[in-house]
Amino acid sequence: MEFLSIILCIIVTWIFIQALRSISRAKTKSSKLPPGPKPLPIIGNLHQLGNKPHRSLAELAKIHGPLMTMKLGQVTTIVVSSATMAKEILQTHDQSFSNRTIPDALRAQQHDSVGLPWIPVSPLWRTLRKICNTQLFAVKILDGNQNLRKRKVQELLADVHRSSLTREAVDIGSAAFTTTLNLLSNTIFSVDLADPNSEMARDFRETVLNIMEVAGKPNLGDFFPVLRKIDPHGIRRSMTVYFGRVLDLFGRIIDQRLQFRKSPGSIRHNDVLDTLLDITEENSEGINKTQILHLLLVLFVAGTDTTASTFQWAMAELLRNPEIMSRARAELEQIVGKRNPVEESDIARLPYLQAVVKETYRLHPVVPLLLPRKAEADVEIRDFIVPKNAQIFVNAWAIGRESSTWEDPNSFKPERFLGSEIDVKGRSFELIPFGGGRRICPGLPLATRMLHLMLGSLINSFEWKLENGTKPEDLNMEDKFGISLELAQPLRAVPLSL
Repeated sequence: MEFLSIILCIIVTWIFIQALRSISRAKTKSSKLPPGPKPLPIIGNLHQLGNKPHRSLAELAKIHGPLMTMKLGQVTTIVVSSATMAKEILQTHDQSFSNRTIPDALRAQQHDSVGLPWIPVSPLWRTLRKICNTQLFAVKILDGNQNLRKRKVQELLADVHRSSLTREAVDIGSAAFTTTLNLLSNTIFSVDLADPNSEMARDFRETVLNIMEVAGKPNLGDFFPVLRKIDPHGIRRSMTVYFGRVLDLFGRIIDQRLQFRKSPGSIRHNDVLDTLLDITEENSEGINKTQILHLLLVLFVAGTDTTASTFQWAMAELLRNPEIMSRARAELEQIVGKRNPVEESDIARLPYLQAVVKETYRLHPVVPLLLPRKAEADVEIRDFIVPKNAQIFVNAWAIGRESSTWEDPNSFKPERFLGSEIDVKGRSFELIPFGGGRRICPGLPLATRMLHLMLGSLINSFEWKLENGTKPEDLNMEDKFGISLELAQPLRAVPLSL
């Protein structure tokens, strides 16, 4: 009995010492966390986010610094608000921050386990990235299908021309969304998915818009993981329905294509779907139909709304700044010729148009907090510890308005980019609308082509006036936070033939 008592005392003493060490380590780690506002019990700092978190977090960073700790419910969150700190996260320690925290909505249809933006760095992730970089968005591939984008932009111009004849206002965001959706659907499937005469197309467009709306809603399950099982707002249930509709549609399109490919004398479409089916049939990359379906889901949802939103912001800034609009149009008239079609090959010779697009990205990054990252281990940055499993928000909106980097940061001044080597490709951390590091958005090359082509075409072919005689200085530029940053009031403008 005495021996057992000694053993028990040793065990209890060892447990006590380990508990003290654990508490000591926790206190040490806590003392090394980046500074931040004091959290309230249970909710932490949730009350400080407001309905425009990108703005609230930017204001808090002015007090607590560019590397800031917040407690969002039960989730420790590190907020990055400067180019210097963004470089630490996205480049210096990229390997430690390459994976994601997963919003609960994105767990619908098991999208988190096969969707490219959300899966961890792994053989599957590398395979999907390789397909994007070499088969979908490589320069050679994009050059080969640029006539398709030209044709879709010409259809947009024809629609706008009809509105100009009756002086009818155009919903800029809706027009851009339709064109972008058709650009993508033709590139991928060789069909129009935004055809107003097609019931299937109308349903698809509505579903995509619903996905963007639901994904942008605040979700208690993201802040209190214990609530995920009950899905308190029904967000994951709604997303399951919407994802299911898109995946079912894509599944039917794939099945039809497979049947077509088996028919005698069938002609290849040479689109993205043919390329992906070639890969699966050869099994050269080891991907299956489910992974293709979710890759297509990502391409459509990420590619349509974000491009359309950025286009709408660019047009809004040009309409609010007539002198900038005039300068952009003068450049187009000199290089391309008034009312002449704008070609993708012209973009390199249009530095002011490029500057307008960069300035739009700077002031209005379409995903203002980028997609959240996750710390895979404790990482020391500038004498602070970013703890393992912390969620990382990179506030691209705040970085684009950093006064130490940008002169007159809240003004729209494309001239600041003339002669500048700053770009959006993830090398210039002052301007990171597509993110950076190994998780940079793979669709960047296509998105920038589409945006320049649509914007250049519309301002080279039409004069634009705000609806109902609204003065440029009175244009409402309020934003609305969601999965993408939208204009709070949709932009409507009247096209006039030049």
